[in-house]
Amino acid sequence: MRRQIRGALAALTGALLLTMGVTATGGQSARADDNAVGNAVGAKPALGWSSWSFVRRDPTAQTIEAQAKALKTSGLAKNGFVYANVDDFWYQCPGSQGPDVDQYGRWVTDPVKFPPKGGENGIQVVADYVHSLGLKFGLYVTPGISQQAVAKNTAIEGTPYHARDIATTTTESNYNCGGMVGIDYTKPGAQTFIDSWAGQFAGWGIDYLKIDGVGTWDQQDVQAWSDALHHTGRPIHLELSNNLDINNAATWKKLSNGWRTGGDIECYCGPDGSSYPLTTWASVASRFDQVAAWAPYGGPGGYNDYDSLEIGNGANNGLTPDERRTQMSLWSLAASPLFLGTDLTHLDPADLALLKNADVLAVDQDGIDAKRISSDANAQVFAKTEPNGDAVVGLFNTGSAPREVATTASALGLAKARDYSLRDLWSKRLTESAGRIAANVPAHGVVLYRVHGSRHVVSGAAPDVSFGLNWAPASSDSTTRTVTAVLSDNGSRPITDAALALTGPAGTKITTHSATRAKTIRGGQALKVTYSVSIPSSAKLFDSSDFKGSATYRFKSAGQTRLAAGDTITVNHQVTAPYKTFASTTASFSQSGTQLGIRAQGADLYNGTNEYGTVYLPGAEHDGSVTTVKLNSQSDTDVWAKAGIMVRNDITQPDTSPGYLALVATPGNGYLLDWDSDGDGKLDSQDSTGTAVYPSWLKLVRNGTTYSGYYSTDDVTWNLVGTIDVPTAAATQDVGLTQTSHASGTTGEADFDSFTTTP
Repeated sequence: MRRQIRGALAALTGALLLTMGVTATGGQSARADDNAVGNAVGAKPALGWSSWSFVRRDPTAQTIEAQAKALKTSGLAKNGFVYANVDDFWYQCPGSQGPDVDQYGRWVTDPVKFPPKGGENGIQVVADYVHSLGLKFGLYVTPGISQQAVAKNTAIEGTPYHARDIATTTTESNYNCGGMVGIDYTKPGAQTFIDSWAGQFAGWGIDYLKIDGVGTWDQQDVQAWSDALHHTGRPIHLELSNNLDINNAATWKKLSNGWRTGGDIECYCGPDGSSYPLTTWASVASRFDQVAAWAPYGGPGGYNDYDSLEIGNGANNGLTPDERRTQMSLWSLAASPLFLGTDLTHLDPADLALLKNADVLAVDQDGIDAKRISSDANAQVFAKTEPNGDAVVGLFNTGSAPREVATTASALGLAKARDYSLRDLWSKRLTESAGRIAANVPAHGVVLYRVHGSRHVVSGAAPDVSFGLNWAPASSDSTTRTVTAVLSDNGSRPITDAALALTGPAGTKITTHSATRAKTIRGGQALKVTYSVSIPSSAKLFDSSDFKGSATYRFKSAGQTRLAAGDTITVNHQVTAPYKTFASTTASFSQSGTQLGIRAQGADLYNGTNEYGTVYLPGAEHDGSVTTVKLNSQSDTDVWAKAGIMVRNDITQPDTSPGYLALVATPGNGYLLDWDSDGDGKLDSQDSTGTAVYPSWLKLVRNGTTYSGYYSTDDVTWNLVGTIDVPTAAATQDVGLTQTSHASGTTGEADFDSFTTTP
C-alpha cells in the first residue's frame, strides 16, 4: 500500500494562512476576544467517555446508550464525567468516494447502527437518551465536503449555490472513510454550508463536536465551524484532533475548546483486531514531552488534550496499576480533558476507585497547566501552584526499576518555610519535609504530592525519607563502575537503625569500604555508602546488568520501613572505522565483529519528525550500489517502530538533507520504503508490504536516482517493497543502519549483522 501526504499545495496553503491570518468569508468571522469562554463551555477541562478506544469501528445506538448508562450507574457522572461521545463510523461510508450525503451535502447517519424513531434521526434518538440521564452528547466530523456531494452537486441549504461552487480538488483528511475534499472559503455559500451542518447538529442536541484530521491548512475550516457553532445559539464544545501544530496554538485556543497535541494513545496492537490492550506504556510516556511543550497554551476556555484516559478495564488497559496512576496524574497536572476510552459496562473496581479520586480530579479541574521542573533519562518532575499557594508536584519514574525522584520546595516556587507538609494524593499518607521533596517511586509510577508550607514542624507527620543510587560517570563500554547508595532523611525529625545493601547479577563483584549502618540519621542528613562494581566482559552488543539497592530504617516506635531502588547498567562496545555514528535523539551504539547494534528513542521517522540513531558509511552510496543487511531483532516499542537502511545526502542533517529514503521493518506494519518526494528533507511518501519477521534481510538497489527496496525472510527469495525515484539524490550519499522507537522517551533496540554496500 502506498500513502502520500499533501504536497506543495498543502504547504503553500498553510504558509498563506500563517501569513494572512484566518478570516472566514461568507459569514461572520470569529470574534477576536471569543475563545472557549465565549461559547459558554470550556471553563474547566471536560470529563466524559469517547467511543474510539474500545468501540472503534462499530458504534451503535445500543452500545452508546449502554456506555452512557454506565457513566451514570457507576457514579462517574457524579464525579464530573458527563460527556458520552460518538467518534467515527456513525455515518454511512460506502467506499473511497466518501461519506453518503443528504440533499444538502451533509453526512447521512447509518440507519442500521442508529435507527431513526418517530421521525427523529438516529443520532438525535441517542442524544435524547443521553440527555435523559442528565449527561451530554458528542459527535465527530472531519474538515471539508464529501466527494459524493460534489459528484451530485448537492444544493447548499437556503442558498442558490451548490457543492461544486465551493469545493476544491485538495484531499482532506478523513482517516477511515476517505473521500473528503477541501472548501474554498472565499466562495459564496462556503460558510453557509458549514452553518447548515452545524445547525443540523444543534437540532439533534449535540453538546460536543470533535473535528478530526485538522492540519495547519485547515485553519479556515476551524474558524468556519467555530463561527457556525456559535451562531446556533447552543453551547457546543469544539475539540480539534489530532497532532495539532504548536506554532498555531494561539489560533487553536482562539477558535476551540481543546486540541489534541499528538497522535492516538491507542497502540492498535491487539490480536486479530481486538481493542485490547487499549494502549501501552510507550504511548503514555510519549506525552511527557508534549505536556512540557504545550504547557503555556492551555487554560480556561481551551485546554491541551493528551487523548483518552485508558483506565477502567484492569489488565485490558495495557497498563500496570502504577502506569495507570501515572497517566491520570500527568493528565491531571496538565489540566487535560479526561475522556475515558474504556468499556464502562465492565469496570474494574480498583480502576474505578482511581477514577473517583476526588483529590486527583481536583488537580485536573483547577485548569492550571503544570510546568516541567526537571527531567532525565529515568525521571520527570512536573508541578503547578494552586490559587491558595500550595504546590502540586508529580514525581515520575519513567525507568524500569524503582528509584528515588527528588526536587526541592524552592524549585516548586514555594516560599521559604520552617517545614512543609507532603500529602500523597493517591495513598493519602502525610509526611513532612524541611525542603527536599523526594520519594521512592515504583517503575513507571508516580508519587503525587500536595505541598504546603508551615511555620512549625508539621504535627503528627513522619519525615519524608528516600533512598537512591547515584552512579559516577563512566564510558559506556566500561565494565568497572562506582555507585553511591544514599538514604536521605528529608524531614525535620530523625530516623534510626538505618542499613543499606546492594546486589547484582551472578558474576558481578561488589565491594565497599564504607559503613553500611547508622544508629541515627538526623533530619536533613543522609547515610552514604560507596560501592565498587566490576561487571564481567561479554560479547553481546548490549549487555545489561540489573542492580538492586535496599534500605531499612525505623521512625520512633514504628516497625521497620524498607525502601528499594534499582538500576540497569548496559555495557556496549565501541563502533570502529570505517563506520561512524550519529543521533538526532537519545541513542547508543555497539559493534561486535560483524554485528552492529542501535538503541534509540525517537518520536517518528516521517513527515516533520526525524528522530533516529544511525551507524553509517559516509559517501558510500552511489549509482549502482547494492546495500544489504540482516536484521536479527527489533524492539516492539510501537507498531510503527522502524529499523533498517537509511540513505541521505548528509545523514547528519536530520531536518534538511534531501536525497532521503529509508527501507525499514516495523513490528506491526510490515516492510516500508519511505522517501522524500519533494526534496525538503522530510519523508512524505511510503510503499508498504508484508508482515515483518525476525531475522529479516533488507536490500536496497540504486540505479541513477531510482531505488528499489526488497526484503527476504530466508536470504534467498527477495520480495519487492517498492521502486521509487528520488531526484534530489546526490552522486554520492551517506548510507547507514537506522533505528527509531516511534515512542518519545522509550528506548528501542535493533541488532544487525553483515551490513555491506557494494563499492
